[in-house]
Amino acid sequence: MEIIEKLKNKNVRFVEMWFTDIVGNAKSFSITIDELKDAIANGKGFDGSSIQGFTRIHESDMVAKPDLTTLQIFPWGDRKNRVARVFCDIQNPDGTPYEGDPRYVLKRNLEKAKDMGFSFYVGPEMEFFYFISSQKTEVLDRGGYFDLTPPDIGDELRRKTIIALQEMGIPVEYSHHEVAPSQHEIDLRYDEALRMADNVISFKYIVKEIAQQNGYFASFMPKPIFGANGSGMHTHQSLFSDDKNEFFSDKEPYYLSHNAKRFISGLLRFSKEITLVTNQWVNSYKRIVPGFEAPVYVTWACRNRSTLIRIPQYKPGKEKSTRVEYRSPDPAANPYLAFSVMLRAGLSGIENAFELPPPNEENIYTLNKQEIKNKKIQLLPGSLNEAIKETEKSEMVREALGNHIFNTLIENKKRIWEQYRSHITSYELKHDLPIL
Repeated sequence: MEIIEKLKNKNVRFVEMWFTDIVGNAKSFSITIDELKDAIANGKGFDGSSIQGFTRIHESDMVAKPDLTTLQIFPWGDRKNRVARVFCDIQNPDGTPYEGDPRYVLKRNLEKAKDMGFSFYVGPEMEFFYFISSQKTEVLDRGGYFDLTPPDIGDELRRKTIIALQEMGIPVEYSHHEVAPSQHEIDLRYDEALRMADNVISFKYIVKEIAQQNGYFASFMPKPIFGANGSGMHTHQSLFSDDKNEFFSDKEPYYLSHNAKRFISGLLRFSKEITLVTNQWVNSYKRIVPGFEAPVYVTWACRNRSTLIRIPQYKPGKEKSTRVEYRSPDPAANPYLAFSVMLRAGLSGIENAFELPPPNEENIYTLNKQEIKNKKIQLLPGSLNEAIKETEKSEMVREALGNHIFNTLIENKKRIWEQYRSHITSYELKHDLPIL
């Protein structure tokens, strides 16, 4: 096959077969280049019983079928024995899609959008921290937002990361130092949602790999440092039909079309129900607290960054850039599932012609509890347990994820919450032990 010959000519000797488990951890197994032809034709079998959210022991046979559009060569390692990676679709032994494959879930929801005449584009802002090691949160710098503090080790790590991303065909818009010490952001260029979800998985791997190669540790933990801003994955999104941005209208307030307003309404209405997917860890809810940049309140606005949804300002001639920025997701989410539930929530708003409430341009963080109650402003779940309860009763999320992943996700998160609930924390030992 021509593609195999090209890989051999570039000294590729191994191909890593990539997929993710239910929580978005990258999984892989490696095959030699000589086995790739068979993998393309028939897929490669593996035991799925030990993969989180996959099958049970007695139904463990899975098949990984490579998607050759995702094939890329890693830009590091031995140049005479190079390694490539390819994302795979997970199938049952009979060749049918496996319903527990997060990539298949997103594909299925994109088909739903396609049936309605839309394609779904997203652009995530990926925030993360660099630390001296994985053992403690010892930062590399004391910089702040957009700071340039020479010698900036993080800045150099970001540059090396961007070069690696570009060499693997993943375009980057820009990068900068974020608000917290040793916190950084790299924004991936807007793209079709499936390709972007693949890129997010690759991005996280590459960020960690470059940090490790240079003797440091990169973390996508939502809130690793007490009292500092956490890391988000603000997700810009829009719907297109052919080359037309369905969110733009020059005849409507805020330049938002009827479809855009209904999409926003759907995101607002289902925001509590999808939070378990966009913010899936106990630590996620240490980030979603008042007083920091992470959103807490279920509102929308154009300029207000204390709201859940922000509409970036329209610039003449930039109609294709009209988009919705959903600000609660964090980078520890599974992008396939997160993009799926955000899309499905928005599409539900269009299908049901939900009415968009007025925007809220005031700084909600300055309001007291009674003022928030009087204005009927709702809050996102404040803990993993609250999020579980919201999602567990959601038919929309069940339909978006499918029964297998929905049930497995709820079970997984309940188990995590019970483990956390019974764990004795350093806070208790510090504050309670001496006086009780």
